[in-house]
Amino acid sequence: MRIGMRLLLGYFLIVAIAAWFVLSIFVQEVKPGVRRATEGTLNDTATLLAALSRDDLLSANPQQGRLAQAFQSLNQQPINANISGIRKMRNEYRVYLTDAQGKVVFDSSGQAVGQDYSRWNDVWLTLRGQYGARSTRSDPDDDNSSVMYIAAPVMDNGRIIGVVSVGKPNLAMTPVIKRSERRILWAGGALLGIALLIGGGIVWWINFSIGKLVRYADSVTAERPLPLPNVGSRELSKLAQALESMRVKLEGKNAIENYVYDLTHELKSPLAAIRGAAEILSEAPPPEIAARFTANILAQNTRMQLLVEKLLQQARLENRLEITPQLVSVDALFQRLAEDRDIALTAKAITLRWQESGVTVNGDSELLGQALGNLIDNAIDFTPYGGEISLAVEMRNEEAWLSVTDNGSGIPDFALERIFERFYSLPRDDGHKSSGLGLAFVREVARLHQGDISLHNRPEGGVVATLHLHRPFT
Repeated sequence: MRIGMRLLLGYFLIVAIAAWFVLSIFVQEVKPGVRRATEGTLNDTATLLAALSRDDLLSANPQQGRLAQAFQSLNQQPINANISGIRKMRNEYRVYLTDAQGKVVFDSSGQAVGQDYSRWNDVWLTLRGQYGARSTRSDPDDDNSSVMYIAAPVMDNGRIIGVVSVGKPNLAMTPVIKRSERRILWAGGALLGIALLIGGGIVWWINFSIGKLVRYADSVTAERPLPLPNVGSRELSKLAQALESMRVKLEGKNAIENYVYDLTHELKSPLAAIRGAAEILSEAPPPEIAARFTANILAQNTRMQLLVEKLLQQARLENRLEITPQLVSVDALFQRLAEDRDIALTAKAITLRWQESGVTVNGDSELLGQALGNLIDNAIDFTPYGGEISLAVEMRNEEAWLSVTDNGSGIPDFALERIFERFYSLPRDDGHKSSGLGLAFVREVARLHQGDISLHNRPEGGVVATLHLHRPFT
């Protein structure tokens, strides 16, 4: 599992567990909370009605008192209230009044008048000066049929002369409880959704930053290192800098080893030639022979000097990570390259052709000129006397393809896989070899331009060398 998914899963599990605990507590507290609030309201109502019922209880006929008249008017008057989306169509209170012996003298439902309620907890406790309350099921088998009763004493000159009990079915509170539970669950679902979005955003940001490091590491593995990315995070920036430092140290070590090996290998031939010439000169040969071997020593010395200079140029180029691109006219570039190689082209009677295109690319003019110059030099070396070399530029999907085409001998099959190796060179028509650094230099220039270099043989003979400049540089 990817690290981003692990982070998202862990974050979501933590939020989900926390939300589950909180929501479960809220949902569990909804019902008792509503009932506690209702109980408080019933207590206030019972206390108020107890004060109003004193005269009714002292009268000879409580069923015709003010309390009875009030309930009669209440039951006749229609109720159509909208309480936060909950419809209330009828009075849900049941009120009964008992005397000091617990006998019911008034019942708003008209069912219990004359019955002995002295054993019910609400009446029993209230008559003894305690807080009286009870909850009784109207249907013993249905928990939802329970009714909450709260009682208050009817006082006269400091003594209890009766009890007023106010009851309300718990079923009447069910819509409020259900709505509260639904809203809490919806809020919990929204919370989890928001948490998932936030977690997804965080994971995307982390994966995006890590992806930059992965792409950078892949580029190093592919030996085409990209510039050090800006990952934004302090910790990831330290990691990126550590990777960069490790890459530079490893590449420096490997580069030194490779260059020492390559340079040692390439210097064997000129050093052997110089040593052989020196041995002959030490024997005091005739002047004409001495002059020939002295010239050979100088030529080999020049060869070694050029080899070292080109190797240093290659090393500096490989250590560069980026360039400062500028607009480069391809036509002007081709014109400059043709003028610089006019003598070499004339010596072999080679025709260099190109057509003006008006194309401009973003890149380093000097490096592009050196890279294309190396490709043209190779084409001149392998093109026969009186041959032809053509330069062209083509735009493909907003990418520039710069090509150098010759009609020479082509590249042997055995050399195709090694053609870009340092110091690997094929013999020219005159038997001489180049330093073998030209195509390696071109490949590094292509890397700095986020591009590629490819060489392939033409069916009709010759080679096409193509330098691809990708979209960021076109």
